[in-house]
Amino acid sequence: MVYDWFNRTSGAPDQGVADNGAPEPNPSQDGPQADPPSPSGEPVDGDAAALEWAKQAYARLKAQQEAAKQDVAKQEEAKVEQVAAPVAPQGLSLLEQAAAQRVERQQAIAAPEPAQSPPADRPPNPTATEPELGAFDDTFTWSAEVLAAQGKRIDQVSLEEIDWLSRLRQGLEKTRQGFVTQLLENLGDDPLTPEVLDDLEGTLLRADVGVKATDQVLEALRKRLNEEVVDPSEGIRFLKEQLRGILDQPIQASAHALLAPQRDRLNVWLMVGVNGVGKTTTLGKLANLAVRSGYSCLIAAADTFRAAAVQQVQVWGDRSDVPVIANPSANADPAAVVFDAIGAAKAKGTELVLVDTAGRLQTKHNLMEELAKVRRIIDRLAPDAVVESLLVLDASQGQNGLRQAMAFAKAAGLTGVVLTKLDGSARGGVALAVASEAGLPIRFVGAGEGIRDLRPFNSFEFVEALLGG
Repeated sequence: MVYDWFNRTSGAPDQGVADNGAPEPNPSQDGPQADPPSPSGEPVDGDAAALEWAKQAYARLKAQQEAAKQDVAKQEEAKVEQVAAPVAPQGLSLLEQAAAQRVERQQAIAAPEPAQSPPADRPPNPTATEPELGAFDDTFTWSAEVLAAQGKRIDQVSLEEIDWLSRLRQGLEKTRQGFVTQLLENLGDDPLTPEVLDDLEGTLLRADVGVKATDQVLEALRKRLNEEVVDPSEGIRFLKEQLRGILDQPIQASAHALLAPQRDRLNVWLMVGVNGVGKTTTLGKLANLAVRSGYSCLIAAADTFRAAAVQQVQVWGDRSDVPVIANPSANADPAAVVFDAIGAAKAKGTELVLVDTAGRLQTKHNLMEELAKVRRIIDRLAPDAVVESLLVLDASQGQNGLRQAMAFAKAAGLTGVVLTKLDGSARGGVALAVASEAGLPIRFVGAGEGIRDLRPFNSFEFVEALLGG
């Protein structure tokens, strides 16, 4: 079944997730916001309602997985029956039946050998690595509660979403441990005070949230303190709301809540960034995401300066059965590769072309000019194409990554950012700095090395994984 991640139905609720992780009731929505009845039919409290909702979602997903396994078993059984030995024709004598069986064996021996299977070191086909339903544990219940808080009904919860949220939560573990621990120590059990806010300022800056975003959050909190007494739980809820607002501001300004290739139209996405940020790996994951979401896709291997870059792209293309347009000669013209890729895409009616560009420092003028040349080729060959220029940033680089974003935004006409390597970093707060200071929307986040560890950005889920995980 195709799950289209580029058109995923989700949205941050008005009230969000309660600090204990339970979805807060919202009378304006049906489904998970209403307290589910207990087995006895009596209403239950909020915590029990959240747990019961998660149990029902788990039971439904488990039943789906069992049914899928049974379908696979039936298909395998049918294949076995089809290859069973044919029955000897009726009415023949024993000698005639034996002769017929000898002829069949001789024909089998003389038949050509089947094609050899791919070598063992070939990357596995992504369709063979479907997510498995794990135990009903804290990770599952947290993931289910986050989906419920966004208005999902039980019958809308997918195993892919549960699997991704668990990866995101794990990816932000290091950031959360440092950030939330200090936050809770600062807040304590007493109402917020100006002194607590001063401590919170240092916590936000150490998490690489950035000066502008930190000032914005603290100003909103101080204004709130002037109006009423704010207890710690309300302070955390208000903090989540402010962080989501910072992340959503550039997304709302772009008029596209979710960046998705337009159907039945050529889309060209340029992947730019310095060497070492995971640009080519991100491109491979995006190709897999597009194919699994039902799009036709093609890769242009235009990073012709780095050794083995084309071979690396080819491996990622093979993993998702996505064709790769490349020039095997050393130091080939990147613009020529893009020229060939655009022509191939237009001839085949391909919807998405992903362009892997050379890694470059923001101070290298000649490489920046090469990027501009590639863009001119696209504009000339496909003037009606939808072009996106996505900067890939390594989250572990913190403020250095922010400086890259500022420089590339001026030179490359960026339309968005892909944040990678959240799994190995304690600086997940850089997403807020990029959104507030560079004014760029976060479009995708990567939280692992696997082919499925990249998904469209969702501010509500990101903040919950950062503060409420």
